[in-house]
Amino acid sequence: MKILITQYIPTEGLRDLLENHEVIMPETGGFTFEEQKEHIKDTDILLSLFNSPVPKELMEVAPNLKMISNFGVGYNNIDLNYAKERGVIVSNTPDPVTLPTAEHSMGLILAVMRRISEMDRKLREGKVADWKVMSNLGNTLNEKTLGIIGLGKIGQATAKLAQAFGMNVLYYSRNQKSETEEQELNTVWVALDDLLRSSDVVSLHVPLTAETKHMICTKEFQLMKNSAYIINTARGPVIDEKALANALENREIAGAGIDVFEEEPKIHEKLFGFDNVVLTPHIATGTIETRIETAKCAADNIMAFIAGEEVPNRVL
Repeated sequence: MKILITQYIPTEGLRDLLENHEVIMPETGGFTFEEQKEHIKDTDILLSLFNSPVPKELMEVAPNLKMISNFGVGYNNIDLNYAKERGVIVSNTPDPVTLPTAEHSMGLILAVMRRISEMDRKLREGKVADWKVMSNLGNTLNEKTLGIIGLGKIGQATAKLAQAFGMNVLYYSRNQKSETEEQELNTVWVALDDLLRSSDVVSLHVPLTAETKHMICTKEFQLMKNSAYIINTARGPVIDEKALANALENREIAGAGIDVFEEEPKIHEKLFGFDNVVLTPHIATGTIETRIETAKCAADNIMAFIAGEEVPNRVL
């Protein structure tokens, strides 16, 4: 099999592929779209990354393409309608990214509520006016309510970590968990509007779909407490970025921790001006351990397909 990998990923996770198949992968960085179009012409399997678009235009020039193994839990970078029309199998890698994303969500919560990033920045710039006992105060997590939107694997992992900090957890998702699952997770389902009204922190963990695009917009920010924070490690367009900037400007919410953006790498310019906002460049899964495990998971999906077995993480 000829396998095209669009960006460099750790070879530690690709041993079986490298030893048994023809693998085309850049030595560093990633192939340009034009380079991908050239390499994919006689490719059997594409290992794409969550930040590499796989549109119809790319698949059209690949008559032998049988499978797309996406590196990452999200797969909104792929034209699924055309892949389905072509009969191309699509898989993702949900398990390796679960805990790292939950960790990053908690990191953003701590950073913005305890003002860690802000104070670090101001100390370096000589802008901390004093160290008095009632200066530079943040908010503790203990006994605060975390509202999780989307209680899949990452949402559940975030709930467990938050509970270790003494937070109470509510959740909203399209499909409510069973009573037994809710008891095990020590959480309860509430309607979205109720979650927004009740939560001290709102954390987003939904995939990007037509239904979830701009799920959090002007109305939703107005429902939130003006002392509440919003965290996004899901996908950028789940939040209307302009509405977020307006909500922060109007002090409708207390702050935000944002890892993903509507038009990455472009970021709404107003977000840079708020001390109560922590921004990171889509790094919730950005650890070397995670990259290796994700590469291995993507490769395992491919090896199962080649062996004629059920693809473990098939989404299409």
